[in-house]
Amino acid sequence: MKLRSIEMVMPKAAEAADFMLNIWKIAPAGVKNNTHYLRGSGSFPYLVAFEEGEKSYVRSVTFVCEQHELDALKQRVAASGLATKSVESMDLGGGKGIIVELKEGELLRFLVGSEEVAPIEDKDLPTKLTHVVFNAADAEASGHLVEDVLGFTVSDRTKGMVFVRCNDSHHSTAFARAGFSSLNHIAFEMQDVDAVMRGIGRLRDHQFTPAWGPGRHGPGDNVYAYFIAPYGAVVEFSTAVNKVPADYKVGEPDDWTWPANRIDQWGVSDKDFDGLKIAEANFKFYRDWKAETLS
Repeated sequence: MKLRSIEMVMPKAAEAADFMLNIWKIAPAGVKNNTHYLRGSGSFPYLVAFEEGEKSYVRSVTFVCEQHELDALKQRVAASGLATKSVESMDLGGGKGIIVELKEGELLRFLVGSEEVAPIEDKDLPTKLTHVVFNAADAEASGHLVEDVLGFTVSDRTKGMVFVRCNDSHHSTAFARAGFSSLNHIAFEMQDVDAVMRGIGRLRDHQFTPAWGPGRHGPGDNVYAYFIAPYGAVVEFSTAVNKVPADYKVGEPDDWTWPANRIDQWGVSDKDFDGLKIAEANFKFYRDWKAETLS
């Protein structure tokens, strides 16, 4: 199973797409109806979709999987009592599967049969989404839920987050101990550290400074730089997330502590706590469908 994309609704979607295309640097994948699709250098048809709407929210976060994974998932979801329905994707790439609403409203879509596209040779494009992180009122409960129902695995727990994986990448999502539910941030996987640093420089050329970074996290060991996008979401350049074995020992909060005045391994940058807290609350989840019994 792999994290593929995030689908977002917002006012001025074309302006958001323009920022991502011309400043952040991502490739156009097409415009369908009132939705702008943006892709990376990898084989996924798109990584982010911006749909024009009156308010800002997350429509879904999409994972692609094999048929046997979807079949097992459908059985667990049906037994869980979570709101769900069968779906046929109208987004680029198509595919069929299910969408599931978690206890705190997060909407996760699982597809099989989604088409892929030819990769692009460009060292400054993101290769994929490396993770999409959610804020949670109860991060521990959310972590247990996705393990029990979705078949995900908790990789690490810190004072701030519960990190969860769906393959050997250390985390494809995480639940932040925020006390409320929303989108925390979207992370784009870059080819290497140089691509992250060039991205920081590119945004600085347009008067955007990092809200946090550059730095190197503890859990996942990835290099990062976070920015608050003009459309209100927190977006991250990331690279080199750890690959972990099936028997990886789950870290606990006391395993991830830093010396005084540090908040990552390097300790070289500041963090805009207040600005990030506001931006991390901007995108809630909104379900516009009725739950049904899975066949």
